[in-house]
Amino acid sequence: FINLTTIGFYDGLMFHRVIPEFMAQGGDPKGTGVGGPGYRFRDEFDATLRHDKPGILSMANSGPNTNGSQFFITFVPTPHLDGRHTVFGEVIEGLDNVLNIEVRDPGTAQLPGDLIKSITITES
Repeated sequence: FINLTTIGFYDGLMFHRVIPEFMAQGGDPKGTGVGGPGYRFRDEFDATLRHDKPGILSMANSGPNTNGSQFFITFVPTPHLDGRHTVFGEVIEGLDNVLNIEVRDPGTAQLPGDLIKSITITES
């Protein structure tokens, strides 16, 4: 994620899947939910990092060890995702903007979703 952010991979991509009271998913260059960077990597779980509040960043995947470029941001606590999706960050500024991302289903959407202008990473 850090490498892709550094090279501007996410700039201009849309949040292609946005489900109210759940999450917003982005990072797919195709905007359909099946695109990625051309590689996959293994899950990296840490029991202390949990989907326990709004604003948690986690890798989207299609099963174990299928992480690529897609990620999601939680709108609410989603503990059922613990141990299934790698948590790697948290929105620390602008959560109100995240919670207002336009609802979108990539299978039925006629219009583009909200775009990612840029992503800034701050280590704590």
